[in-house]
Amino acid sequence: MRTLVTGGAGFLGSHLIDRLIEQGHDVVCLDNYFTGRKANIAHHLGNPNFELMRHDVTEPFRLEVDHIYNLACPASPPHYQYNAIKTIKTSVMGAINCLGLAKRVKARIFQASTSEVYGDPKIHPQPESYWGHVNPIGIRSCYDEGKRCAETLFMDYHRQNDVDIRIVRIFNTYGPRMNPEDGRVVSNFIVQALKGEDITIYGDGQQTRSFCFVSDLVEGFLRLMESDYTLPMNIGNPGEFTMLELAEEVLKQVGGPSKLSFQPLPSDDPQQRKPDITIAQRELGWEPKVPLAEGLGMTIEHFRKELGIA
Repeated sequence: MRTLVTGGAGFLGSHLIDRLIEQGHDVVCLDNYFTGRKANIAHHLGNPNFELMRHDVTEPFRLEVDHIYNLACPASPPHYQYNAIKTIKTSVMGAINCLGLAKRVKARIFQASTSEVYGDPKIHPQPESYWGHVNPIGIRSCYDEGKRCAETLFMDYHRQNDVDIRIVRIFNTYGPRMNPEDGRVVSNFIVQALKGEDITIYGDGQQTRSFCFVSDLVEGFLRLMESDYTLPMNIGNPGEFTMLELAEEVLKQVGGPSKLSFQPLPSDDPQQRKPDITIAQRELGWEPKVPLAEGLGMTIEHFRKELGIA
């Protein structure tokens, strides 16, 4: 297969490209490097099966490909709130440009959506049938509503133009190659602990998240792309942890003098997040394999090298 990965120099995109190259596919990586880093895919430069394009998905592009993975969009609040208008344009115009390409060349196309489509959920855990509880005018809306609109576009292109679509709703993912300045909770806690700084807990730390290691997530991507399932599917780890439990595990593994520092809870921050993965188990035979403690160990090791901390 000749496969396009938008956002391919990012955290998730680069791990996906590793697996696609390993499977023998020709891969085109398209990225504008807003949050992606060339270092993430540098080991593929010079490989005849790999091609790198510096381009922004909000601008049209033409390629001949068989599969498209649309992963382009900043995914952490500090990055997507930095330019909220550009974030929603990336989700909406990026989806339109990718879907237009898929329609023209008859490619199968995959959309990286998010658990943020559920907002601050009133149903727990969240099944795909839940429509969500999202603030359409809040500070996170550029990301949440952008991804919801992208899902709408995918379903409409599928119904109206028979485009062959796959949609994954990604729950919190972590692992090597996360940006130290990412601003998401796992990277924040690890970087603060490694530097001996106090760990920032927002609110009382009782809000929960479910953390999926990146290799498990990518396996879910590949299985979904090869399946015939065209409705949105949750891919995430149903193991649920409070922010305090996550901080304690990071401190246990890193050691050092860090203490907990409690700060006010940001606006629209979800209180609970946990995927119902019944459909992924049934349709793909998929479930996560890497437990949190093991995945954190590999992630901490990556950050030690990245930050030059022994």
